Amino acid sequence: MPPSPLTASSPYRLLAEQALSRAAGAPLLGGNAAELLIDAEAHYAAWLAAIRGARRSVLLENYIIRDDAVGRTFRDALAERARAGVFVAVVADWMGCLGQSGAAFWRPLREAGGEVRVYNPPRLGLSFGWISRDHRKTLVVDGERGFLSGVCISAKWLGDPRRGVPPWRDTGVALRGPVVAELAAAFADSWRLIGAPLPEGVPAAASPVPAGDVALRLIATQPATAGMYRLDQLVAAMARRTLWLTDAYFVGVAPYVQALASAARDGVDVRLLVPGSSDIPVVAGLSRSGYRPLLKAGVRVFEWNGSMLHAKTAVADGQWARVGSSNLNLASWLGNREIDVAVEDAGFAGQLAAQYERDLENATEIVLSPRRRHRGEKVRSSSGQRPARPHRGGGSSGRAAAGALRLANSVGAVIADRRVLGDTSTTPLAASVGLLAAIAVVALLWPAIVAWPLAVLVAWLALNLGVRAWRQYRRQRSPAADEPD
Repeated sequence: MPPSPLTASSPYRLLAEQALSRAAGAPLLGGNAAELLIDAEAHYAAWLAAIRGARRSVLLENYIIRDDAVGRTFRDALAERARAGVFVAVVADWMGCLGQSGAAFWRPLREAGGEVRVYNPPRLGLSFGWISRDHRKTLVVDGERGFLSGVCISAKWLGDPRRGVPPWRDTGVALRGPVVAELAAAFADSWRLIGAPLPEGVPAAASPVPAGDVALRLIATQPATAGMYRLDQLVAAMARRTLWLTDAYFVGVAPYVQALASAARDGVDVRLLVPGSSDIPVVAGLSRSGYRPLLKAGVRVFEWNGSMLHAKTAVADGQWARVGSSNLNLASWLGNREIDVAVEDAGFAGQLAAQYERDLENATEIVLSPRRRHRGEKVRSSSGQRPARPHRGGGSSGRAAAGALRLANSVGAVIADRRVLGDTSTTPLAASVGLLAAIAVVALLWPAIVAWPLAVLVAWLALNLGVRAWRQYRRQRSPAADEPD
């Protein structure tokens, strides 16, 4: 088999490096150390140890920081460092923290001298500006140690042992070396968007001495830049042997599904691991609706059997790996501030691949069921065996047979770690029909119930457009006002 362009010894190395750098908008940085962190317990222990040992600065950016036991532990650790004279700055997302934590939660940190800023609350003049979110999860301590992850600061990630709820499955990385300066610069950019920039010299520049031999790229994406999307597409096109993906909220847009399908048809071992049960059920439904074209192309799809799979990782050809906050959907690719690290190192990629195989031990593979009437392309089960064509049943016996088939599928999934994907799920269609019909009935019988929310929405849009028009008018008038008579 020819060497992969992603491997360091490949003759395509320079071309691959140029393509990856241009796609991601991030250069390849050498001299780093990268350590995998698996699940929230390991994350919280490493993060808190770094914060408590801070001497000069702590820069924390996270989508959700919740007012619970975990959140209060972090807040109190930050406050203690702030009282000791350490510069402490926190960026939290407005929507992520909505109903999770508020001004009262942050008061002890602010009183201790720490600074907290909230990213992108709703503002007049920006009707839908609030849609863009800061989905990053990073920590930089003293400009020397950096952390990047999919883990938020909430006890939810630890599960609930009293109720038998296992911890969420998530992945992050601890970093040292030149990449930490890039991580701090990404935080500084978020901080500057909300208010005044960081003070001069924060964080203090660390020594340029290499911390290891790992080469990587830090990809700090912003709304509409699509750097991570371009990189994901490129890696799918360049992979030669394997491409193993884990994603919490996969919604397969056509171009990316086509890229994965093309790789699988070309002989690449493409695998996708997604949650079996999600904290956002509607996303899980959208994810499942896109399984069929992937499965038909030869992509293997697995659903996690635990409480929630929240990791966002990729590993290709045993050489390239990605860990971070970006999901495989349009919100992450185009709408949010995200941050990921793409590592080009066989040792790190091997660790992530080994973790992937361990994760599959707690997952159920999804396979296609054969069609009862074959027209054109024949779809077989993953075993390659065509089962006998079932006879069509009717009445109660038909319903009993269907129930027995569903039971058999469920039992078979437990025994074989495989679940059969039916021909076409009618549940999303039926739900859509029911919702639209209900709205139509309400609009006919009680039109005010529909009219009032619509009027509020239109009024909100009109107000924001009016504010923008006034601001534009003021900007246009201000130069003329300053001119002498």
